[in-house]
Amino acid sequence: MAKHSPRFMKLCDQAKGRVKETTVQEIKQRMDRGDRDFTLVDVREESEWSAGHIPGATHLGKGVIERDIEQKVPDVDREIVLYCGGGFRSALAAENLEKMGYTNVISMDGGWRGWKEAGYPTER
Repeated sequence: MAKHSPRFMKLCDQAKGRVKETTVQEIKQRMDRGDRDFTLVDVREESEWSAGHIPGATHLGKGVIERDIEQKVPDVDREIVLYCGGGFRSALAAENLEKMGYTNVISMDGGWRGWKEAGYPTER
């Protein structure tokens, strides 16, 4: 994992304190139960997405999510689970979606790294 700067970490820690979070294991259990009552969104860069992602996820990179979310998820009450590489960018994106009026946004702590480390399925 890249070493993050102190200011970035402070910003992420503040966001993580304000948004709801879930775990990699909880999302996998929900998927295994056939729970499709949420939209899973990968907020990583295009190159990261292309290298592999969680099956069934939609890609909306952090750089464009605020611009494009309304077309992908028009229902502001729909549960949206965001993930990134480890849970930092997804927390920042979750905070912005809440500011836009989305009421049920969750950041997946551990992100892609946690998903892969757990040995869960991936796709390209």
